[in-house]
Amino acid sequence: MGYKSILTILSDQRQLPQLDAAAALAAREDGHLSVLCLGLDHTQVGYYFPGGTPYAFQDAIDMAMEGAESLDATVRQHLARFADLRWSSEAVVAQIGGIANLVGMRARFSDLTVLGRPYGEDAPGESEAVVEAALFEGGCPVLVLPGHDLPADPPGKVLVAWNQSLEALAAVRRALPLLQAATSVEITLIDPRRGADGSEPGAPLTQMLTRHGVHADITVLARTAHTVSEELNRRAIEIAADLVVMGAYGHSRFRQAILGGATRNMLEKARVPVFMAR
Repeated sequence: MGYKSILTILSDQRQLPQLDAAAALAAREDGHLSVLCLGLDHTQVGYYFPGGTPYAFQDAIDMAMEGAESLDATVRQHLARFADLRWSSEAVVAQIGGIANLVGMRARFSDLTVLGRPYGEDAPGESEAVVEAALFEGGCPVLVLPGHDLPADPPGKVLVAWNQSLEALAAVRRALPLLQAATSVEITLIDPRRGADGSEPGAPLTQMLTRHGVHADITVLARTAHTVSEELNRRAIEIAADLVVMGAYGHSRFRQAILGGATRNMLEKARVPVFMAR
């Protein structure tokens, strides 16, 4: 089992390094890369003179389509350099409120979505909505690249952030091809509790992975940092991990937007590539 249908979504010329990373991964996996060039209509209804809304809509849509087609042309020229890569590119337009349905439908039929970190000075404003659409509406795992650099091929060291949740288990299952290719896997638990059946934390997961040919060790950490994400980042750097695998949004998006959470913080502050699923 590998990643044969890989999706990446661009809305800005500054995301071309993300495209290069996705193309390299698709070539590495002998898969097909689908590129969605997204033009956004930012029209806000109700801010125009009576009767002017249709004209404003059309003008905004035309501008968004022009931007998407320009980006698509750049993508096609860019990918022409990859002689052995199978790829396709599509220019589409959506309103801000329509990103979830559009991206979700494309991600639903992909094995993996490759995106850049959605927070930061260079991240387009819609990046967060794109990541969440792939995870929630698409049900697709997302590989988030903090610096547009892919994990090593194969990833030598993988850190699995394990909290015994369904989201974390879904991420592990989706990441199995990467875990099987890794030279070592660390299952990291932070202040864990015993399982409902009384088992040692992480033991059932280790047993499952062993049956899939994955050599995994368990590391239990006491939480000394302010947030779980800080502990994960620190541990990933400490063991020189090439990749972090974790469940996404164990708490609601609204709660994480207001109070913060491991997913939100890792999307913002991750130091190494992060594989997320839910």
